[in-house]
Amino acid sequence: MTTVNEDTESQEEKSQLSVPSTSISLTATTSAYQLVSEIPTEESQKFDLSAHVWSDEDNEDILETPNKYGPKYEAPHERPIWANKTEYLLAQVGFSVGLSTIWRFPYLCFHNGGGSFLIIYILMMFLVGIPLLFLEMAAGQRMRQGSIGVSPGLVLMAWNLFYLVQSFQSPLPWLLCPLSKNSSIDSECARTSPTTYFWYRKVLKATDEIEIDGKPVMHLSASVLVIWLIICISMIKGPKSTGKMLYISVLLPYIILFSLLIRSLTMKGAYFGLKNLLAAKVPALYSVEVWRRTGNQLFLSLGPGFGSFTAISSYIPRSNNCVIDAYAVAFLNLLVSLTTTVFVFAVMGHLATKNNEKCYLMNAEKVMDLVTAQVLPPEAHPPDSLYHDPSAIYPKWLNNLPEHIKSRILPNLTDCDLSKELNKVMIGPGVVIVTFSDIVSLFSGPTFWSIVTFLLLVNLGLSTVIGIIQGIITPLQDTFSSLREHSKLLTVGVCVPMFLGSLLFVRPSGSYYVNLLDDYWVSLPLFFIVILETIAMAWIYGARRFLTDLSIMMGHPISPIYRWLWCFLSPFVLLVLFLSTLIHLSVKEITYLAWDSRISHEVTRIYPSWAKALLIFLVVITVLPVPVYFFYTVIIRVASPVSMSHNTVGPRLQVRQKRQKIIKMDKPKTEGKLSFL
Repeated sequence: MTTVNEDTESQEEKSQLSVPSTSISLTATTSAYQLVSEIPTEESQKFDLSAHVWSDEDNEDILETPNKYGPKYEAPHERPIWANKTEYLLAQVGFSVGLSTIWRFPYLCFHNGGGSFLIIYILMMFLVGIPLLFLEMAAGQRMRQGSIGVSPGLVLMAWNLFYLVQSFQSPLPWLLCPLSKNSSIDSECARTSPTTYFWYRKVLKATDEIEIDGKPVMHLSASVLVIWLIICISMIKGPKSTGKMLYISVLLPYIILFSLLIRSLTMKGAYFGLKNLLAAKVPALYSVEVWRRTGNQLFLSLGPGFGSFTAISSYIPRSNNCVIDAYAVAFLNLLVSLTTTVFVFAVMGHLATKNNEKCYLMNAEKVMDLVTAQVLPPEAHPPDSLYHDPSAIYPKWLNNLPEHIKSRILPNLTDCDLSKELNKVMIGPGVVIVTFSDIVSLFSGPTFWSIVTFLLLVNLGLSTVIGIIQGIITPLQDTFSSLREHSKLLTVGVCVPMFLGSLLFVRPSGSYYVNLLDDYWVSLPLFFIVILETIAMAWIYGARRFLTDLSIMMGHPISPIYRWLWCFLSPFVLLVLFLSTLIHLSVKEITYLAWDSRISHEVTRIYPSWAKALLIFLVVITVLPVPVYFFYTVIIRVASPVSMSHNTVGPRLQVRQKRQKIIKMDKPKTEGKLSFL
């Protein structure tokens, strides 16, 4: 999401971004010669990297580089800059910290080793995540695959928007089971919790399996339409209007999330949930599957490869310290992920404790019935204080019973296990929405807290999707300058097809397609794009050269460790993640959690063969433009060598002619001195 202020653009920045149409325009990442000339003399004496990196011949080659791929010179479009650094960082953080951070992180953390998952995630963030963020922010590279993940993200927002609308009721509709036609409680809801029933049967209207389909759900279709209207209108009105919105859309959710965290930590059973979070399962550290899932989450959460970081960074002065920005965005993303995870585990611990206490009370009632029926002696009767604190009193009462009475009681009791209850409430990626809808019922004034909570989720998703759309529009405008004159039409032209595509995911089986794309599709193209991006910079352009460019731009040296990370570690990790995901899809059966209305419970089902074929087709279609454009470029260069050589030699001659003019201007003075001697 690019928010800028043309009125506050400095004269110095204008001079950097705009040059006369007759002069040669060079980009920051391909012209060290021009960059060095812009550094003050005193500074260049202290810090001059170009002397030991390139020779004069290298400089001439670099001067030629921008002209090898275009038929003519064009003056760069005068780009505005951000009003201030705060808005720029808010835009970066707003894109990075989205629903994926909140939606999947707690669920994956619970099912992939708890503390071990956190250790792997933080390690990969430092070794791969931050270097790639730094790379994208600094390179200004334009990615053309920014639409990855837009449709699933939009559907998540539509779900939250529907909850937000439903929150304007008292009592909240998901706190009670609905009544059937004969005024009795709906049997399907009675077999599960009201919040789970509302999620599957009222929000999703989910079918029992992916093969069963139907028309798009009306209320979700309307929610998707509203979301796209908000995105389209906010971007059509221009970046100035969206600038001040960042302070609300980005900062407000974090204030709300922090308030929810404080409240959740005071709930009964929160300590048990946090204890499970911090308990690291050592075998998970050696599991390839856990590393694969952690890597997927890291890239989906941080957001490299979508093109949005480069689009947002293109509106900041090139002297900006993007190293600090990369660390700031990554740490804020991690902070929100951890905050959400602590909140979810605390609430899940509370819900598990409540369910376990219900189990204790049911067992106590069974014992009382047996005592009343004189099957058990009166000594087996549970104490009356049991109802005040079942978690503390029930185990103590049961353990203090005489062995002969206990042996008669235990066969009639249900096994109440707090850990099993926690596993039950942490099933399914939709656990976060159920968690948020559950916790608001525990507050005084649940309607108010429900509005605030789902407003938080909608805002998080909105800032992320706007960033992704900007990552599509900005490269198109930079590549095809004529589109700048029709920016409003371009915005509508991007949003309308995506709205129509989003309708595929709001059908009764739509949530299963969302899981298919979110779990399996997004990661493969994303890894492929980032691998190519890293190799192109580190091995084709050259990591050493790129670091020198950045050092000259920012006026201070950058740690050479990034060269090692970009050249070796990042490509290796990305390739391993790509291959492991590919092997997982090829060898193992891909599954999804479906709602079984007969038992009112989630069950694991296998995706049909056509779903895997659809997945392969989508992956191929997504990555196809990269090799197509590559071969197109090769064919054009081979097919028209004369034209290409003319475009290459012409600018070089212009550069040399300018140098010769300078020499000739000084030549008479020199000749005069020589003749005098």
